[in-house]
Amino acid sequence: MRGRRGDRMTINIQEHMAINVCPGPIRPIRQISDYFPRRALGPEGGGRDLREAPARLAPLALAPPAALLGATTPEDGAEVDSYDSDDTTALGMLEFDLLYDQASCTLHCSILRAKGLKPMDFNGLADPYVKLHLLPGACKANKLKTKTQRNTLNPVWNEDLTYSGITDDDITHKVLRISVCDEDKLSHNEFIGEIRVPLRRLKPSQKKHFNICLERQVPLASPSSMSAALRGISCYLKELEQAEQGPGLLEERGRILLSLSYNSRRRGLLVGIVRCAHLAAMDVNGYSDPYVKTYLRPDVDKKSKHKTCVKKKTLNPEFNEDFFYEMELSALATKTLEVTVWDYDIGKSNDFIGGVSLGPGARGEARKHWSDCLQQPDAALERWHTLTSELPPAAGALPSA
Repeated sequence: MRGRRGDRMTINIQEHMAINVCPGPIRPIRQISDYFPRRALGPEGGGRDLREAPARLAPLALAPPAALLGATTPEDGAEVDSYDSDDTTALGMLEFDLLYDQASCTLHCSILRAKGLKPMDFNGLADPYVKLHLLPGACKANKLKTKTQRNTLNPVWNEDLTYSGITDDDITHKVLRISVCDEDKLSHNEFIGEIRVPLRRLKPSQKKHFNICLERQVPLASPSSMSAALRGISCYLKELEQAEQGPGLLEERGRILLSLSYNSRRRGLLVGIVRCAHLAAMDVNGYSDPYVKTYLRPDVDKKSKHKTCVKKKTLNPEFNEDFFYEMELSALATKTLEVTVWDYDIGKSNDFIGGVSLGPGARGEARKHWSDCLQQPDAALERWHTLTSELPPAAGALPSA
């Protein structure tokens, strides 16, 4: 394009963008399909590699797909993970062992390690810990927790957590919920994922190993952080869950280990208060100051009350105290032993934690324990019993120590 001297030359935008933007020939970008041979049948029936043209190109500085994904190749001599990064495994995997000891009524949970957890912090890492609950009846009383591992997505705990007072009925009906969370000191802890294991999958005295992907089952928010509509839905879901579990469901408040023995030589019932486990926390510090009271009903003379000492700041107290009721064996057939656990408070009424009644009118394990005691004199029978929120009518008038 030419013009007269002194005239300003004008260049359109197409010509302007074409100036000095092509320093040399443009090489095609290598596709991922170039890494895999594709053959077609030639005229002679032989195979022809369709990647011949791209193969003539200069090699690009691209890593193989395995290195791009951060996986370890077999040439490195390391173990290769077999799971895919889908929506489930993106949360990570948890490895643990479970063992139900039927003789000691304990459930041993060995939390080993986790791998590939979801990053939760700004540095691309997390501060994970594991907590356990037994369902139904999840509360602070039956929560167990591991230590927190700092700044890692592949934590190793190797911690053993134990539930005491686990009966065969619990193994049949309960589910162990294992949650992995990220600890945050500046705000609330964040939920990463969870696993739910029905205890009926366990066999007595046989350790079972698990290596399972975490699932996205975020628990409902606390009532204080929910709107009125969500609180209503939450209450409805809780009522629906209780209706499905059966009518007359009572809140569990912990477990108590009792020993019963009728002494034929002394002609009386020996009641042993051995220990309690996973009691409900009644104080603001997250603990209780528990003690146990026993009554043999009906108590006309009001002389059957016995009380243990107070154990300070614990949810798993050990008492090892024995009480003796002088009575004929035939008279015990119409009696009921009431056992209640209380939280001792200074300057105000003591809080009721839970209770259980053993006698001919009881149900399940409580009734069986009482009948076995009467049928087997001079034999010390130890059984775990569940403490419920139901307060015996006679004990309601005696809240003080």
